[in-house]
Amino acid sequence: MSDDDKIPSAANAAIPEAEDGCPAAPPNEAPGSAAGNESISADQVKLALRKVKDPELGLNIVDLGLVYDIAVNPTNDIHVDMTLTSPGCPAGPQIMTDVEQVLRALPGAGDVELNLVWSPYWTPERIEPRVRAYMGL
Repeated sequence: MSDDDKIPSAANAAIPEAEDGCPAAPPNEAPGSAAGNESISADQVKLALRKVKDPELGLNIVDLGLVYDIAVNPTNDIHVDMTLTSPGCPAGPQIMTDVEQVLRALPGAGDVELNLVWSPYWTPERIEPRVRAYMGL
């Protein structure tokens, strides 16, 4: 056996464990950071938001035109500007909670910030044309 056979390779080296028994974070990477994770795109956020439905209409908030803007920064913090069909929308709290849960569930998601806006005011013209046609509007 040569001396080279006795030296462990990087692939075979043991991963150090933290005090809790879990593998330690690699150097230069803080636990819970987005480093090492792929970036989240605005399109991925939009796709996730399609899972959130207005419980009264049974349609997703993207097709209803309730999502005005999506921004994702390099650390995967997500910012969404959105509205509701009316300021007194009884489903508003449920919709906002569902949006936050769906976005936080995205792999690698950082902070989630929802901004409820009323300008421009939502109108049925903001609904996707194919959905408007389906609704008979």
